[in-house]
Amino acid sequence: MLLQRVLSSASQVLTSAADLAPYQQNCEGNAGLTQVVVVIGVTADIKAVLALASAQANSTQAFSVHPLSTGRNWGYCSARPNDAAAVILDLSKLNTITCDDPVLGIFTVTPGVTQQDLRHFLNQHQLKFMVPVTGAGPGCSILGNALERGYGITPYTDHFAAVNCIRGVLADGTVFRSAVAELDQSPDDFIDKTYKYGLGPYLDGLWTQSNLAVVTEMTIRLKADPEAFSAFYLQFASEHQFEQAQQIVFTILQKLEGVVGSVNIMDQRRVAAMMAPNPNGPAAHQVMSEQQVADIARAYDIPAWTIAGTLYGQKTVVKAARREVKRFGAGQCSKMVFSDGLLIKFGKALLQLLPAAMLTNPRKMLSSLDAGIKIMRGYPNQVALPLAYWRNPRVKADTSQLLNPAADGCGLLWYAPLVPMRSDAMRRFIEHVRLVCPQYGIEPMITFTSLKHDMVDSTIPIVFNLADPVAVAQAHACLDELVSKGLKQGWVPYRLNLAQQASLLDAKLPFWQISAKIKQALDPHNIISPGRYQPE
Repeated sequence: MLLQRVLSSASQVLTSAADLAPYQQNCEGNAGLTQVVVVIGVTADIKAVLALASAQANSTQAFSVHPLSTGRNWGYCSARPNDAAAVILDLSKLNTITCDDPVLGIFTVTPGVTQQDLRHFLNQHQLKFMVPVTGAGPGCSILGNALERGYGITPYTDHFAAVNCIRGVLADGTVFRSAVAELDQSPDDFIDKTYKYGLGPYLDGLWTQSNLAVVTEMTIRLKADPEAFSAFYLQFASEHQFEQAQQIVFTILQKLEGVVGSVNIMDQRRVAAMMAPNPNGPAAHQVMSEQQVADIARAYDIPAWTIAGTLYGQKTVVKAARREVKRFGAGQCSKMVFSDGLLIKFGKALLQLLPAAMLTNPRKMLSSLDAGIKIMRGYPNQVALPLAYWRNPRVKADTSQLLNPAADGCGLLWYAPLVPMRSDAMRRFIEHVRLVCPQYGIEPMITFTSLKHDMVDSTIPIVFNLADPVAVAQAHACLDELVSKGLKQGWVPYRLNLAQQASLLDAKLPFWQISAKIKQALDPHNIISPGRYQPE
């Protein structure tokens, strides 16, 4: 095989059905396309594969390449390319971490570095910084998430905003770096790794949500561990109190900027699915009844709406901010809980004294709370992943083991539109989700995650039984209707899966014509991920 001839011994070509199986698995219910995978062992082999693809571009042996970091893009495409002729470039073995400055918190990572890898590195070297975690799990790529412009709940909420520099390879083998790096004659190249925007046109944004290059390393800024931390949970007993909850979140974000991290608003069904098994059974393509939701809410003390947020900083600052949060919510919440408060401390102490078989629901809630707090403090874990298994009749989520929703046959899609931080718009969005989802047998579980005080992203998990063809079709139809009707209201998703990119992006529109000109200039043979965020 030509590919094997151009590679060093550090890289490997996979073609057998057994070796390709993990790359075929996905949560969307799409057929596997992968025929060849190159597991890259050294960066130089990326250039070798691209050179071969260029040389073969006009022949009967032409192929494209689809780079992936760890392939754990659950619900968006997992490891799947959108081109049947694509050779997957698996970059997961490129997993080096460099500490560029242990005081400033500047680190360079390669594609295979996972959230857990970075956490282990920080612990091993006793570096007190926070990992930019997500709910996708410890095995997901730091670089891959930033390139998708992902976000989390830790202080540097916008993960791409914390990226200072990107380096990689173009389709013709050109290794790119910034103008600052090219001008810098010092031996450490430090300024390029600390100043985000460089000199001249800002190009790093081109490498995100695109198919213009293969990114080989990224330098990021990590947030130092705060002296003090407090998570807060504000509960609202009535559905009609959503507007009050929204206004409190708006006030917290606006008044406590720099102290508060991201803030989530979750509805009762979303929290119920986190706490309890599916009352209809995991195989059922059926929405919970109001009575079933009420029964779970009663058993686990789940309110109509829950606000979850975090405060970070010096002890005196966090203490003052905590008082402000109390003031903002006073007289409006049915319950207000702080992670460092007496209620949590008393509850934990009491459960330690009682037999393990007693008060199982409160124990589960406290366990979930502890795992959530670890996420908020920059410690990756799997607290959010069991949701993907909620309608999986074959595999039950066991967080003591490494979870892989794609390999375990979980059905999951995401509707993740941006919504103005206005109560009227958010209420209309809630009604939109609650109207559309049940028509397709999909549980309408709603979370709003604040990006700023003027904008939220709503992550709606479309969870379904992947083994049921009817459920798969209904899930995709549900997502299509949510998106199509939502666009008419101005609710535009911040990211799209491969099928949505193909159906929604119009190559004739000026934006994509400009993007196509850039693609033509940088990759004239369309070698890198054809069709990815580039309609054809």
